[in-house]
Amino acid sequence: MIRRLLDRLYGAGFVLAALALVAIAVLVLVQVLGRVIDKTMLAMGQEPVGIAITSLSELGGFLFVGAAFLALAGTLRTAGHVRVTILARSVGPVPQRMLATLVLMLALGLCGFALYSAWVQAWDSWTFSAVSFGMAKFPLWVPQGVMVLGLGLFWLALCDELIVVLRGQDAAFLRAEAEKGTQDGH
Repeated sequence: MIRRLLDRLYGAGFVLAALALVAIAVLVLVQVLGRVIDKTMLAMGQEPVGIAITSLSELGGFLFVGAAFLALAGTLRTAGHVRVTILARSVGPVPQRMLATLVLMLALGLCGFALYSAWVQAWDSWTFSAVSFGMAKFPLWVPQGVMVLGLGLFWLALCDELIVVLRGQDAAFLRAEAEKGTQDGH
C-alpha cells in the first residue's frame, strides 16, 4: 500500500513536470503566433494586435525550474539520472550494495541540505513578500515552493531507495538499469 502511494507521488511529480513543459511550449507558441499575426497585420497596412506575453522568459524559467525539480524523484526510480557505474560493475554484489548504501546516504545528506536551504529561501520570500525583477511581478515563493516540493519528493525517494537497499533488496534504479540492459554494459 505504501509502495503504491509512493509510486503515485513520484508519478505525480512526473505529471506536474510534464505539464510545466507543456505550459512553456504553449506560452512560446502564443508569443510566436502573436508576432506572426502582428507582422501580417503590419504587412496588410493594419494596426498590430499586440499579442505579447509579459515576462515570458522569466515565467518560462520558473516553469523550467519547476519541471526539473518535480521530475527528480521519478527520474531516480527509473534510472534516468547520470551515474558512473564502472566502479559498481567491477566489484561483487556485497561491495556493490555497500557502495549503493554509501552513495544513497551521501545523496540524502546533500538533498537534505538543499531542501533545507530552499525552504529557508522560500520562507524568507514569503515573509518579506519578495517578487521577481521582471515587468510582471511574480511572488518568488511560488517557484521556490515548487523547488521545495520537488526536493522534498527527491529526498523521500532517496529515503525510499536507502530503506530498500538496507533491507537487502536492489534499489529501483538498479532494477531499471538491468531492465534497460545497461547493467551488462550494452
